[in-house]
Amino acid sequence: MAHSASASGPARSADHGQTSAWATGGTMFAGVLLLVDGVFGVIKGITGIASDQVYTRINNYTFRFDVTAWGWIHLVLGIVLAIIGLGILRGAMWARAAGVALAAVSLIVNFAWLPYQPLWAIISIAIDTFVIWALCTDRSKVLA
Repeated sequence: MAHSASASGPARSADHGQTSAWATGGTMFAGVLLLVDGVFGVIKGITGIASDQVYTRINNYTFRFDVTAWGWIHLVLGIVLAIIGLGILRGAMWARAAGVALAAVSLIVNFAWLPYQPLWAIISIAIDTFVIWALCTDRSKVLA
């Protein structure tokens, strides 16, 4: 007699509208990463607002803004990302959809900010890429 996986077990079938523990774990991890990326954004923002001398000044760069302007952009985006990350951790459906959208916005902002702080920007881009992937692959609450 063949043994079938239970509906609550880790070997769930996508054919039955169920998801794997990997996808669910990825979603929770995405929530944590959005929260961390939001905190990074707040730190980047406060740093840019507090001192114009912290980040490299770029001449003749298409997306050149005043460092204080970049600071406000990162501060506001960071606060919103942290709130969405908390929403994902609490299981809010609105937060999953908003998480994909705002992670995409954050990815674009960090790409434009790349020449100012390459390491911070690359870390944030990697986090945002994973968050988008994780939130788009876990369909458990959408299909259930």
